[in-house]
Amino acid sequence: MKQLTQQLKSGLMEIMEVPFPVMGDNEVMIRNYYSVISAGTEGKNVSDARKGYIAKARSRQKEVKMVIDMIKTQGFKEAYDLVMNKLEAASPLGYSSAGEVIAVGKNSKSFRAGDRVACGGDGAFHADVVSVPENLCVKLKDNVSFRHAAFAAIGAIAIQGIRQADLSFGSNCTVIGLGLIGQLTIQILKASGIYAIGIDINQEQVIAAKQCGADLALNRYDAGLEQLINSFTDGHGTDAVIITAGSGSIDPVELAGVLCRKKGKVVIVGAVPTGFSRANYYRKELELKMAMSCGPGRYDINYEEKGIDYPIGYVRFTEQRNMKTFVDFIADSKLNLDRIITHEFELQDAEKAYDMILAKNESFSGIVIRYDQEQKLKNIVIQERTIKTTNKPRVGLIGAGNFAQGTLLPRMKGLCEIVGIATATGNQSKYVSNKYNIPFCYDDGMKIIESDDINTVFITTRHNLHAKYVNEAMKAGKHVFVEKPLAMTVDELEEIRSVQEESNVRFNNLLMVGFNRRFAPSVQKMKSLFIEAQQKSINIRINAGAVPADHWVNDPVLGGGRMIGEGCHFIDLAMYLAGSNVASVSADSINDPGNLQDTLIVSLRFVNGSIANLSYFSNGNKSLPKESIEVFCGGTVAIIDDFKKLTIYGKKKTTIKYRGQDKGHSDELKAFFKAIQDGGNNPIPFSESYHSTLVTFKVLESLRENRKVFI
Repeated sequence: MKQLTQQLKSGLMEIMEVPFPVMGDNEVMIRNYYSVISAGTEGKNVSDARKGYIAKARSRQKEVKMVIDMIKTQGFKEAYDLVMNKLEAASPLGYSSAGEVIAVGKNSKSFRAGDRVACGGDGAFHADVVSVPENLCVKLKDNVSFRHAAFAAIGAIAIQGIRQADLSFGSNCTVIGLGLIGQLTIQILKASGIYAIGIDINQEQVIAAKQCGADLALNRYDAGLEQLINSFTDGHGTDAVIITAGSGSIDPVELAGVLCRKKGKVVIVGAVPTGFSRANYYRKELELKMAMSCGPGRYDINYEEKGIDYPIGYVRFTEQRNMKTFVDFIADSKLNLDRIITHEFELQDAEKAYDMILAKNESFSGIVIRYDQEQKLKNIVIQERTIKTTNKPRVGLIGAGNFAQGTLLPRMKGLCEIVGIATATGNQSKYVSNKYNIPFCYDDGMKIIESDDINTVFITTRHNLHAKYVNEAMKAGKHVFVEKPLAMTVDELEEIRSVQEESNVRFNNLLMVGFNRRFAPSVQKMKSLFIEAQQKSINIRINAGAVPADHWVNDPVLGGGRMIGEGCHFIDLAMYLAGSNVASVSADSINDPGNLQDTLIVSLRFVNGSIANLSYFSNGNKSLPKESIEVFCGGTVAIIDDFKKLTIYGKKKTTIKYRGQDKGHSDELKAFFKAIQDGGNNPIPFSESYHSTLVTFKVLESLRENRKVFI
């Protein structure tokens, strides 16, 4: 299939041949017939991408600060590689489209193949086929055209702005900014029995608003604008102002304060600064509100990704129900979208639309992209490359997010042949395949596992998919490298153990978890200082930093929380340094509002008598190095400072400095691939990965039950 993408580094736009997106359990796969370009949101993204580096930095100051922080902690090269990877990646565009359902996820209850739908959100790209959460799709009545329904997500943004204004029949409302969302807002206000006033600096948009039914349409620079609106509202001022403009000026917010009546409302939908003079807002006691995109549910993982709807008795209008309101208005002929649609392009000509938006050399409002409904679509992509016949492991990747692209893939070069890739989005698969000369781009991770050309599977998806793919790959006789965690629950872990035992007997295949820290040069040196049988006292401090409570890592279903997702690393490291399994665990955490349990202390006692203390803190400061590892044993103390320096206190003090921060990723991969090629032993015995993962679950058990847990 084809998809429109742009490169953030150069602004290069391309119609790429990509595999179908991977459809989630709560998603609907749709063949697009039409999609809509948002000139404001997408136009800014395209404009930023075409700027030079300095201009990019000025427009993305938050990201620049993050890069500077990364340079301080991880070094210039790591930060540079990550930034370049982001800039060079093929990014999708679009978020509002309509078409026909061609497949549904196993949990989908409301849709079936053949349904006519409108959809929106992050998955509704400008592409032949999209996969979108069920809660971001609405069915269409037969009299609603795909061309008009494609505006549903953008229309829902306009509707949410109106809902925030909380207007009743017979009220009046002023709309500042008469671009696409502003024009839609005017029509929806009129359809709802509300008097609509439109203001813009572009006279053509003012004329268009009048044609769309605005009761009063004015140019911002018209003489007597305030008096005209005051007269129209019987001297009271407007009941509400909805700002749909996109501007770096505070004038829209200032003007709203002037035009509103006492106790009126100002709703910000567009991207405008909110610094303003206090006088009007104070004296009139105005209410300033923000509208969150399409409505309640936006950015909520439970709603969008898991398909959990808000009960209608508590949340009458969600983003999905706002979209439905919009398409119902179309069905009832309450909106005239033909007045708004100014341009239509075939997908292959879409770049011309963005050139027009940025050049501003002609008037535009609603811009639609039309898709070829007759063409036969390919769900996988086969690149014009041959698989080399070498004895190196032939790898297939399931998932290729930031960690895989920034850390694993660059270090895999020369160690293996990467044959296939499957990621959630087709554009990402194609980008990675081009960068690393991967022949096959698949639309499903299971096709990686089923491929006869692949003998080794790398799993770097979100945590909730790890166990599923590990089991299937092991059953298929593949070697498996899975990023931590190995499993999300004890039941998953026990199933993996059962499958691994049977698979290992049949195929002698390796299953290795990405516990890279034990391979770090500083850790290897530290371990060599002590006799294995000696009892050691180990202290590991992790200045982990805060992760937002609504991040997927903290979600109990998708990520499992930070102890499962990252804490397992340090349990494995402590076991490795102690040279023993864990006998008991005791944990305690601070009380935090979200009950994230990501600031905690874990005490471990090992079978050989060693002890360890893990201090995992999310409430620290970024200026402090992330990790400190201390081992006390037999009169010797060894301290690793963030994998950059090892200090040994023995008969004399010795300091070893390493070039940059080396957490062992390269040596980990070398050991894994060498074991496959030579038929050697697993670099991390499965029994150790199993045990460290089990201990992670026992930490959570100790927290829940407030007691020491014996293993």
